[in-house]
Amino acid sequence: MQDLDRITQIPGLMGGKATIRGLRVSVGMIVEQIAAGRSIEALLADYPYLEREDILQALRYAAWRAEEREIALAR
Repeated sequence: MQDLDRITQIPGLMGGKATIRGLRVSVGMIVEQIAAGRSIEALLADYPYLEREDILQALRYAAWRAEEREIALAR
């Protein structure tokens, strides 16, 4: 796994979810926005305190977690 130094999990912050640099921005929110078709540029405009690398690490973290276990999908 690549270095994910911007991804934090702090008990008591956002229910212990993975967040970006201890901010109240969860990895899940970033991934949901990208999956819904939002661009990285749009997210950076909406959240000026985020940096491009924050979003890229959120996506890498989500991909790593998805590879961690297999989930049976409906056929």
